[in-house]
Amino acid sequence: MRDFFTNNVLGILLLTIAETLAILVPVLIGMAYSTFFERKALAAFQLRRGPNVVGPFGLWQPFADAVKVFTKETIVPAGASRSLFLLAPMLTFVLACLAWAVIPVNDNWAAANINVGILYLFAISSLGVYGIIIAGWASNSKYAFLGAMRSAAQMVSYEVSIGFVLVTVMLCVGSLNLNDVVRAQSHHWFAFTLLFPMFVVFLISMLAETNRAPFDLPEGESELVAGFFVEYSAMSFALFFLGEYTNMIMMSALGSVLFLGGWQAPFGLTFIPGVFWLAAKICVLMFFFFWVRATFPRFRYDQLMRLGWKVFLPLSLLWLVLTAGYLELTGTLPMEAL
Repeated sequence: MRDFFTNNVLGILLLTIAETLAILVPVLIGMAYSTFFERKALAAFQLRRGPNVVGPFGLWQPFADAVKVFTKETIVPAGASRSLFLLAPMLTFVLACLAWAVIPVNDNWAAANINVGILYLFAISSLGVYGIIIAGWASNSKYAFLGAMRSAAQMVSYEVSIGFVLVTVMLCVGSLNLNDVVRAQSHHWFAFTLLFPMFVVFLISMLAETNRAPFDLPEGESELVAGFFVEYSAMSFALFFLGEYTNMIMMSALGSVLFLGGWQAPFGLTFIPGVFWLAAKICVLMFFFFWVRATFPRFRYDQLMRLGWKVFLPLSLLWLVLTAGYLELTGTLPMEAL
């Protein structure tokens, strides 16, 4: 049976599909229930109940939401470019799922365990801007288009900082493979070493990268209402919604892999599977998303861009240079990084 899956083209294809589904199905289920747990967390912060009617403890609420959006009518504005209007949400959702291909959920267990995983993430995150631009332009609305321009500028500005964070981690590891990044943290997680400032930059940047509060500028009701997806309804709107939460879980997984040891067990608790530890770390970072949303007011757009270009960009670039200098002076710079 093993020979069939490793030496046969059909077997390799089936094995790849099975590995992909083993990763994507839990991610999609987690995405659905992350909406439930976010509302429960916000309710706890605001001293109210949250979802508690549909099913025991409100656990069937995500399914009720899914039925609602599936049964609504999809309305396409008369002046919109119909094909691009419908393509944009699908592109956003598919790209959010494709990024999971290189995320290792356990030792050597990833849908695509490639040696250039970090470059792959660079490419996918850069393509994500196209879904926003296409949605705003295809809607044939000046408000949607202005919202798309603003959201794209926000994402691009913080992708630069995240890029320097990834390069700094790569310098410390000497590899572009995310499995190697996790193995390099077998003794010390990067979040508690010299890279702590980059961990802070990453945490704040991932809020802006996913358009989450306090950087949810597309949701500025006093300015652009819902931004680039203001004209969307029903399932097309739901795809943007699903893409956002899938991207949140992916950024949490990436943060866990880069700085929190990925599947590595804390305190020597290696008898518990690594998948559990990665899921636990993702849950911690997802709670960070919810906590920040309930705590901080929305930034103005000029404050957001100033933070990205005048604070995080110089800080991340400076810390990259300092990290490279420190590794060179101490003789700990990996040979692969030279």
